[in-house]
Amino acid sequence: MDLVYWLSGALSGGATGFVLGLIGGGGSILAVPLMVYVVGVANPHTAIGTSALAVAANALAGLVNHARAGTVKWPCGMTFAAAGILGALAGSTVGKNFDGQKLLFLFALLMLVVGVLMLRGKGRVADDDVHLDRGNAPKLLANGLGAGAVSGFFGIGGGFLIVPGLLGATRMPMINAVGTSLVAVTAFGITTAGNYALSGYVDWALAGVFVAGGVVGSLLGTRLARKLSSTGALTNIFAGVIFLVAAYMLWQSWMAM
Repeated sequence: MDLVYWLSGALSGGATGFVLGLIGGGGSILAVPLMVYVVGVANPHTAIGTSALAVAANALAGLVNHARAGTVKWPCGMTFAAAGILGALAGSTVGKNFDGQKLLFLFALLMLVVGVLMLRGKGRVADDDVHLDRGNAPKLLANGLGAGAVSGFFGIGGGFLIVPGLLGATRMPMINAVGTSLVAVTAFGITTAGNYALSGYVDWALAGVFVAGGVVGSLLGTRLARKLSSTGALTNIFAGVIFLVAAYMLWQSWMAM
């Protein structure tokens, strides 16, 4: 382990935290490739387990920043996360036994679908006064369970699924969906990392360096998110990140087949 290893870990954490703070998702998708191709973690399962822990910590830092800005709908986020934890536990248990490249290929296709749905929903009317009620609680629970299962299954935070899930269940504004999604990203990441840690798939020292960089990145990303929230650019950025990462994952999976 040399200086380049630790420095690349910190910079990769910064990039992940920035994306999490900016759009509430996509950070964990970036974390695993960064762990493998930039930092140089040899074991994919260790990369997944370590990134899950780091993303959870970075998401928590972003959550604190969004909470201070008043953009978190706590009852909705806690309801979504509670159901998702069960899904993440089950999904991560199953996911450890599947071939990684095949999972990534299918996951990339799912990302493309989510990106298209996000762009199609740009013209919807947002409800600034969203609160937890009988109408949206079942949707939050169902969407949370599904997003948590996918998150645990693929070893990712799942923010790119959580944000659309919150939007679909409550019609909250995009900036609130971004902030609120970090409640679930944190919970899912801790659950998945804990499951992987039981199998010895977490590099604790690397996770610490990754988190340190991520704290700075999440602060910068959250500030930029507040500036862009009134322009409608967050939705475009969110979809753009999804498409770019999906294309990269498809290419990597194709090359590995």
